Amino acid sequence: MSLLQHNPNIKSKIQDLWNKFWSGGISNPLTAIEQITYLLFMKKLDENDKEAQYNAEFTGDPFTSIFDGYFLLPGDKPKENVSKEDLERLKKEKGIEKEKLRWSEFKRLPSEEMLQRVQQYVFPFIKEDLDKEDSPFVKHMRNAVFIIPKPSLLTEAVKIIDSIYEDIEKDASEKGQDFQDIQGDVYEYLLSEIASAGKNGQFRTPRHIIKLLVELVDPKPGNQIADPACGTGGFLLDAYQYMVTQLDGNKRNKEKDEDGFIRTSKSAKLTSEVKLTLDQSLQGYDIDQTMVRLGLMNLMMHGINNPQIDYKDTLSKSYEESSQYNIVLANPPFTGNIDKGDINEELKLGTTKTELLFIERIYNMLKIGGTAGIIVPQGVLFGGGKAFTEARKLMIEKSQLKAVISAPSGVFKPYAGVSTALLIFTKGGETEKVWFYNMDSDGYSLDDKRQKEDGYGDLQDIVIKYKSAKPDSENDRKRKQFTVPKKEIVGEDYDLSFSRYKEEVYEEIEYEKPKIILEKLMGKYNDQGELEEKGLEQEINEKLRQLKDLF
Repeated sequence: MSLLQHNPNIKSKIQDLWNKFWSGGISNPLTAIEQITYLLFMKKLDENDKEAQYNAEFTGDPFTSIFDGYFLLPGDKPKENVSKEDLERLKKEKGIEKEKLRWSEFKRLPSEEMLQRVQQYVFPFIKEDLDKEDSPFVKHMRNAVFIIPKPSLLTEAVKIIDSIYEDIEKDASEKGQDFQDIQGDVYEYLLSEIASAGKNGQFRTPRHIIKLLVELVDPKPGNQIADPACGTGGFLLDAYQYMVTQLDGNKRNKEKDEDGFIRTSKSAKLTSEVKLTLDQSLQGYDIDQTMVRLGLMNLMMHGINNPQIDYKDTLSKSYEESSQYNIVLANPPFTGNIDKGDINEELKLGTTKTELLFIERIYNMLKIGGTAGIIVPQGVLFGGGKAFTEARKLMIEKSQLKAVISAPSGVFKPYAGVSTALLIFTKGGETEKVWFYNMDSDGYSLDDKRQKEDGYGDLQDIVIKYKSAKPDSENDRKRKQFTVPKKEIVGEDYDLSFSRYKEEVYEEIEYEKPKIILEKLMGKYNDQGELEEKGLEQEINEKLRQLKDLF
């Protein structure tokens, strides 16, 4: 179960934080979460710096704080020929001590002064001075804008964030929960609010669907893992947590979440070397700078110190990586189109539809023997155009297509009602047969509210059935899961829709004889023509007469 389920107090404070931004004039969820993310980064800078100082003192290693010295505003940067003495004088006259840029320092200021300090110094410090720290997050801050307009809003936001962290530390101490996991859950709960933004067709893939796909693909430590359209980084994060959980020897003792999965960001076996290997194995790309920043923060909040998410269009000519990854996980944009002139020459499907181009892009990203787990609109499974057929052939003829899992249309509500499917294929080898599964329920209501229902829906059944290879003798196409040989799929023009191969079960219904039906309607008479049993018609007429007598 999500750790926040155990602490409604934290959830209440997060909701209060959203309400403060709404009433403070920032009503767009995407804009609000971006501003909150900047504040969280400011707090983490302070905490990480103090932790690094403590560790250095403990080990005796040299340490230099990022808050040492002075900070000059970008417009006051001296020319290169300024002497060291003049530079120090200039910093003291026009600059500010970096120590005053700490979260723990500016949070004590009066509201007006705090806003001025953050606007004029702290935010420019992050964008300009920290660039040399080689932080992935800072790298993508160059076009960021701090737009919290009111001193009161900044003060309230800082207070709530501090209060949330106090609760996180309390839970970690009293309940034995991991600080990193709770902190990560807090940020994910914040991200869940951007579902209503619907920006550029980008929306978060439901976390339980991500977990399902990762569980089936089964990434291993040492694998190079990528997402070519990563959004807030959900697939990369869960692949990381899945691998950490597999390394944990006490997996059996850990509590399953509300969807039946076990995930953690921390393991006793996660040495600094292993952690560095896992951190460096993840690579994400997105065409939206805001999403890049949110994705980076999402991974950092879960303990991935140097996440790799870059601003890049992986369908365009600027992307050149091929055969680089063992695992590719993605939920690419649906029903989008790209300008024909921008499409990478490596992509040969002859279409501008992004849902098809990403299939080819993902295939090209994989090493031979590498596996992809992707989500596509169900139209990809049976679309009749040449590009649709060629995309399916790519997965069947040049790969081993392992699974096609059809999901119900409500999975992506409230922002999309399109029916989707999960595809798993391995580059190279040969497809012999394909496993089909028709998911009726994902454990949540399929309306706009998406409320949790009892049980796991079909999620855990899918995992069990996929991982247990059933003999062909048990292959019953009347069920919700079965396998289909490649030859049959090819004969159906590579159609991958579940309904094409499902054997329908028709229930035989016996109707009553016409004489009996007429007797029920008109009444039953004996041979002398006398009424023995009233029919529905007589009963209705009697009721109508009784009703008439009332008026």
